[in-house]
Amino acid sequence: MGSLSSFVFVFFFIIVLAFPMKPVSGEALYTESRWVVKEGGGRVKLACVNWVSHLDTVVAEGLHKQPLDVISKKIKSMGFNCVRLTWPIYLVTNESLGSLTVRRSFQNLGLLGAIAGVQAKNPDIIDLPLIKAFQAVVKNLGDNDVMVILDNHRTDPGWCCGSTDGNGFFGDEHFDPDLWVQGLTKMATLFRGVPHVVAMSLRNELRGPRQNVPDWFKYMQRGAEAVHSANPDVLVILSGLSFDTDLSFLGGRKPTLTFSKKLVYEAHWYGFTNGKVWVSTNLNQACAQITGNVMSHSGFLLGQGFPLFFSEFGMDLTGSNLNDIRYFHCFMALAAELDFDWALWSLVGSYYYREGVPGTTENYGVLDAEWAQVKNPGFLRRISSLQVPFRGPGVSGGSPHQVIFHPLTGLCVSRKSGGLEPLALGACSDSEGWNYTNQRIVPVKGRNLCLQAGQLGKAVKVAGTCSDSDSRWEMISDSKMHLSSKVSDNSTVCLDVDSNNIVVTSACKCLSTDSTCDPTSQWFKFVDSTRG
Repeated sequence: MGSLSSFVFVFFFIIVLAFPMKPVSGEALYTESRWVVKEGGGRVKLACVNWVSHLDTVVAEGLHKQPLDVISKKIKSMGFNCVRLTWPIYLVTNESLGSLTVRRSFQNLGLLGAIAGVQAKNPDIIDLPLIKAFQAVVKNLGDNDVMVILDNHRTDPGWCCGSTDGNGFFGDEHFDPDLWVQGLTKMATLFRGVPHVVAMSLRNELRGPRQNVPDWFKYMQRGAEAVHSANPDVLVILSGLSFDTDLSFLGGRKPTLTFSKKLVYEAHWYGFTNGKVWVSTNLNQACAQITGNVMSHSGFLLGQGFPLFFSEFGMDLTGSNLNDIRYFHCFMALAAELDFDWALWSLVGSYYYREGVPGTTENYGVLDAEWAQVKNPGFLRRISSLQVPFRGPGVSGGSPHQVIFHPLTGLCVSRKSGGLEPLALGACSDSEGWNYTNQRIVPVKGRNLCLQAGQLGKAVKVAGTCSDSDSRWEMISDSKMHLSSKVSDNSTVCLDVDSNNIVVTSACKCLSTDSTCDPTSQWFKFVDSTRG
């Protein structure tokens, strides 16, 4: 670049640093064993949504459809407490890009309709430089009490991800490690002192033929140190290999860093991660197999005392993708059991411009194409049980117990206060406390009452007799989510729910072999909890 343009960009960046965004109320986050916590040790569960800002326009998507403040408030109203905001390295390292205005960025792509939309909905942004527009989005999220995780998605703007797109691993065509560290440093510096910017993810989905473990340690350690040096308040999030599905190489070795209590690992898990296994295999067997893979490749870190952030997961919310639907039942079960932090893909209802096509819709987006309505309200209700922690430091109100979680609905087994029946599915925050004992009895926490099977098709009870066969519950099937019991005629039944969400017993179904059968009404998971 010419010396004048370089000078203008450097001067612009100095001005940006000299006038940082007004801080909002907030405090730095830390790690305590496997938990993300705030000052004083109370858990903060990251329940985030991804907001894309790394594509060709380098503008947070949707600003041509709705005012920025409306989108931020919508995020909060849907129960998300943070945004994983994506960005490309060139935003802060390429003077031509960073100083380009939003209007000019759209003009360069022929997006005249988007210009008119942003002009109408967000006139204060249309003529800002891209870096300033990015700051405006971050500031508005903070003004609405939404935390921000800055995620470096690529080096150059564009859709992610391909094995040979030049952005996959250190040394690729568009992945210069020195430029990457420079960009991370600038972005970390830019948001130093902004308390609602709580974390930085160093790079999305490392991948491709160059990937190897020695270089992962070499460069991820370097990037982590650079971010922490520039902004010691943020959490530093490290992604794995193979499109962020593999952290197994950390089983025997961890990064060597000069700082502590700031390190988080991230992983991704989609239905398509495992091809069509969800529709080609019995669902109990598929869930057991894939859950085992997830645990051996990333979930094991929780048991070793490290926070694990599932920074991308999601499903086609149009309801047309059976593979996604079946995968998500299994995801819900593991997400509740492990109670990990997460970020849903995606907020986006439609894109300005994706892979050469203007106005592309996003089937995985929680908002519709106009960014006005929730695309699938039932899905949001279902994941709401995962938006608050089941357990962890400071999550109290009751002694340790278990809830009986129903992944298909996101609800938990509960009973009316003081009543013996009927048992029904309800909000997990209102759930009865249970325990699953070594004797395979399911007593009500603190009461001399146990879960007791009724006759086939009848409502399940809680009763004071805990020694009969109908009070014993075996975890059967490969998924270990069928709870079966023997009733008085010596027949075997499984816990189920009817159309009114009343907990009943039915004939056990889909235990093995059949790949077309749906067992999920009979899936129940015991989840450790300290919720009151």
